[in-house]
Order: sequence, then structure tokens, then C-alpha cells
Amino acid sequence: MGRGSGRFARLSLAAVLIALAVTGCSRAELEDNLRFGWPRGITDQAREMRVLWTWSSVAALVVGVIVWGLIFWASIVYRRRDGQLPRQVKFNLPIEIIYTVLPFLTIAVLFYYTAVVESRVVALPKPDTTVTVVAFKWNWEFDYNDRRDPATNEFVYTFGTTTEIPILVVPEGRQVRFIERSNDLIHSFWVPEFLFKRDVFPPTQINQFQIVPRTKGSYVGRCAELCGTYHSQMNFELRVVSDADYQRYLDALARLGNADPDRQAKALTEIGQAPRATTTYPFDTNRTARDASERSSREQNQGQGQVQRQGATR
Repeated sequence: MGRGSGRFARLSLAAVLIALAVTGCSRAELEDNLRFGWPRGITDQAREMRVLWTWSSVAALVVGVIVWGLIFWASIVYRRRDGQLPRQVKFNLPIEIIYTVLPFLTIAVLFYYTAVVESRVVALPKPDTTVTVVAFKWNWEFDYNDRRDPATNEFVYTFGTTTEIPILVVPEGRQVRFIERSNDLIHSFWVPEFLFKRDVFPPTQINQFQIVPRTKGSYVGRCAELCGTYHSQMNFELRVVSDADYQRYLDALARLGNADPDRQAKALTEIGQAPRATTTYPFDTNRTARDASERSSREQNQGQGQVQRQGATR
């Protein structure tokens, strides 16, 4: 490398350092801003995956810049001059070793960090609370394994109908384990903001995973596996609340009992939450309707509630 090239490299490095100093960003802020299209998640696990994506993209850009620089450098330095070809070289052992070893090391580092993040995302440490997710055609049931109905000694639970969206309540900042099973065929339990999902199988195979939610709010959940006629209507809502509100919610469900058909709305009201879903709404299951998602058709069905749990069995 000549004197001019070395000066250019030093100036480039200085420019990068000055730019980072001017922004005044911490590493966490830098990672959050340099997402390269990766969506924002609401869990610790989603953050782990986002950080992996960010630095993998940075590594890819660094490799790309080096390759582009070598291409332009070779094109300029070894361009044809005065009708004479540059000196031809058949073998250069040091360079061949370098461009064989460096890609291998790059892949090895990416593989290592990918394995580390994957292990953290699928890890199952001792949970603070456990929810059993039961999927059925075409709705959801959520069993809260930390409370029981005093009258039946069953876990308290809520479920969706054709006129009510099921709402899953979880505590902020706690280890929440989801145990999934299906009463009929394969479904898929998916909250887009988790940036993670697991298929829900019939009882012969139980899937489970764990998350730590960090952002309060309401988020739509969906079935991500084509499961039949009303697959597109198999929505639910996730509510992330404080741990204190979560405990009060479970206490309210236990006090109201599983026999109360309106226990979900009543328990949500007691903790200051909207009693009905705010991110999605029930679809009209009338197959002759012109628009299955038309609100006016749904409103005509309010109060009927003729479909209860749609095949869910206990």
C-alpha cells in the first residue's frame, strides 16, 4: 500500500470516529438505531435477535466495503497503460491463504454468535408464570396455571367466541412460559412483536417457549398456520400489564369463577383495562356475507353467542 492509500485509510477511520463522537450515542442506542429493517420487538428475546441482526449486517457491510475497495483499487492501480498489459502473476500463496482463512473465520464467528443467541431465545429457565395456550377451530383458549377456580379446582381460563376476541394477559418484566396444544389440527401461535412463533400441535406433541415482555400495551396475535375455513379470523389480543395488575387479574378470574361467561371483560375492567379487544375484532362467520370483516355484520351478531368455544374440550 502506497503513502497515498495509507493516508486515505487513516482519514476514513478518523471520519468514522468523529461521526460516532458527534452522535453521542451509546452502544445500546446505536444498536437500536442501526436495525437495517429489523422490526422492533417487545421482549428480551426479540432484542437478542435484533442485536445479532444488526452486527451481522455491519459485518456484511464491512466485508462488502473491503471487496469493493479491492475491486476499485485493482482496477485503478493495474489498469492497462500505454498499450501494455500489467505484469501477470499466476500464484501468490500469502494472498491465497488470506482469502481462504478470513472467510472461514468470518463464518465461524457468525455461526458462534448465532448459536449463542438461538440458545438464549429457546432457553426455558424457571418461569414466573405459565400460560397454557389451547388452539381449536377457529379460536383460542388461555389457561392460567397460577390460579384455580375454587368451585372446580380447574385452572382459571378465558376463551374466544364468534362475538368476543380472546385476550391474553401477561406481566411486564417477568419470565412467561407458554405451553401449547391443539384440540384438532396444527395451528401456530404468533404475536408479530415477539419476532418468534411456535406451531401448535395436537396433544401428542407439546410445544413450549418462554419470553420476557418489556413494553406495556396491546398487540394483535394470529394463527400463522393455514388451518381451515376461518383461519384468517383466528385472532387474539395480547395485553402486557404490570405484574401487580397481572396478579389482580388472576385473582379476579378466580373470584368470578369459570362459570361466569363475561369474566374476561369484568376482570379486565377491574385492573383498568379496556374490557374488549382494541387491536382486532371478531369476524362475521356468515359464509354468505359479502365482506367477512365488515363491522356492521359483526354488530348484528352481538349478543347471540351461539357458538361456544367451537369444539374446545376440557
